[in-house]
Amino acid sequence: MSEHLLGEMPGWLQSLLNSEWALLVLFGVFVLEGAMLMYFVPSELLVPGSLLLLGHGPRELFPILGVAVLGATVGQYALFKLAKRGGREYLLQKRWFRVSDRTLTRFDGWFDRWGPVAVTGSNAMLFTRGMLTVPAGLARMDDRRFIALSALGTLLFESMLAGLYVFGVDLLW
Repeated sequence: MSEHLLGEMPGWLQSLLNSEWALLVLFGVFVLEGAMLMYFVPSELLVPGSLLLLGHGPRELFPILGVAVLGATVGQYALFKLAKRGGREYLLQKRWFRVSDRTLTRFDGWFDRWGPVAVTGSNAMLFTRGMLTVPAGLARMDDRRFIALSALGTLLFESMLAGLYVFGVDLLW
C-alpha cells in the first residue's frame, strides 16, 4: 500500500521519506504538534499517516513511535515552560495560542480536580490531547514529573493509534 502512495508523490517528497532525514522531519512535526502549533492537521492522523507513508513493520513502527513520543513531549515541555514563566495572560494574548479563556478555565478545573495524573489522561484521549499542558505549567508542576506524565500519555495515545492502524491494515489487506 505505501509503495503505491509513494509512487504518486512528488519526487522530492518521495526522496525525503526514503532518506535518513524522514525521522528528523517527523520529529519536527511532532514537536510542533506537542506545542499545539499544528492546528491544520489533527494529531490523531500523524502516527497513522506516518505508518502509511513509511511502513508499519516493526522496523518502522518502533522508531516512528519513539520519534512521536519524544517530539510531542519536547513540544509540550516547551509550552509547559512558557506557561510556567509567562503566565495565563501572556499566552491568551498570543495569536498562535488558539485556546480561549473559557476553554482554558475548563481545563484548569480538570487539573484542579484530578491533579498531575490528568496530564497523562488528557494526553491519552482523543480531542483533549495536550490540553492540560498549560494548566500544569500555570500550577507550577515539577518539570520532571510533567515530562514523565506527558510522555506516558503520549505513548499510550500513539500506541493505540498505531495499533488501530496496523490492525486495520491487516484486516483490509
